[in-house]
Amino acid sequence: MPEPRTFRDEPVSFVRRSGRMSEGQERAFAELSPLYLLDVPRDVAFTSVHPEARLDPASAYKRTAPLIVEIGSGQGHAIISAASARPDVDFLAVEVFRAGLARTMLDADAAGIRNLRLVEANAPEVLSTYLPEASASEVWIFFSDPWHKKRHVKRRLIRPGFPATAARALEDGGMLRLATDWEDYALQMREVLDEAPEFERAFEGEWAERFDGRVMTAFERKGIAKGREIRDLTYRRVPRA
Repeated sequence: MPEPRTFRDEPVSFVRRSGRMSEGQERAFAELSPLYLLDVPRDVAFTSVHPEARLDPASAYKRTAPLIVEIGSGQGHAIISAASARPDVDFLAVEVFRAGLARTMLDADAAGIRNLRLVEANAPEVLSTYLPEASASEVWIFFSDPWHKKRHVKRRLIRPGFPATAARALEDGGMLRLATDWEDYALQMREVLDEAPEFERAFEGEWAERFDGRVMTAFERKGIAKGREIRDLTYRRVPRA
């Protein structure tokens, strides 16, 4: 019998930090996780998803509604704003950093938001197996790590192979929305997605207009203050054959 795997087959797009959470964040994680955080069976790593694990959206949200997924939700500012503004839509925040998850749960609870769930897991595994096929109406990826050093480019989330993973989770006609403040990464994103048979451009010209559903965050302001241009891309999932 072969030995069980103890490592992932593909590099991940993050480095898991070991920074400590504040007492308030620790308390929020303990008290609010039962309401907001999905309990995901693991595979070979702490942030992995067991290949047989499946999300049942109707059970998780106690209703049937359109589902929007944000990859790398950070502190949760964008998805909390969206979930508050659109109570008729369900939202799923995918994040690996516990401090960000705790902050998101604290702010969501303070705002009385109940159409939001969080998952602490590696995004490609969430998209490729955990979400039911064609279950998401939109997938958002805002300011994912650009991994700007040449030797680290292979860690970028948006690379060859990723479009098929995202397309599996998206319904026909569903939208993939991206934004970055790193020009080289923006060019790579556009090249990879332009070549993907599962997607077509949902914008004209060189770049998409800024998505008005994305709230301005401190991270985006910081990029602008440093003189970096924010570039948006929007792609539509083509109908399945």
